[in-house]
Amino acid sequence: MSTLKLTLLCFIVLAISSCSQVRPFEDRQREPGTVYIYKGSSKPGKPAICYNSLFYEEAEIKEMADDLCKKYQANTKAKLLKVDSFSCRLFVPSKAYYQCDVEK
Repeated sequence: MSTLKLTLLCFIVLAISSCSQVRPFEDRQREPGTVYIYKGSSKPGKPAICYNSLFYEEAEIKEMADDLCKKYQANTKAKLLKVDSFSCRLFVPSKAYYQCDVEK
């Protein structure tokens, strides 16, 4: 294998691995340069979590959603609304949508 091919292969592998994140995360980012403007599917009271269903159970994702709901408002629990496939990143393809409801 030539040096050019090996260099190209190493570059591709590093580029893919730098973009890959398999941990679940909330689909919400602050717009750069602003304080209150957010982009992404997740809203206060309605968290959206991107995850990989091969590595994480639904119970773990629900627990993460419960924590996000409690951060938004005390005494709330997450209720699953729907799950979309292939709507997040390449290695984190599933997105679960929740709604925060008051505990009874």
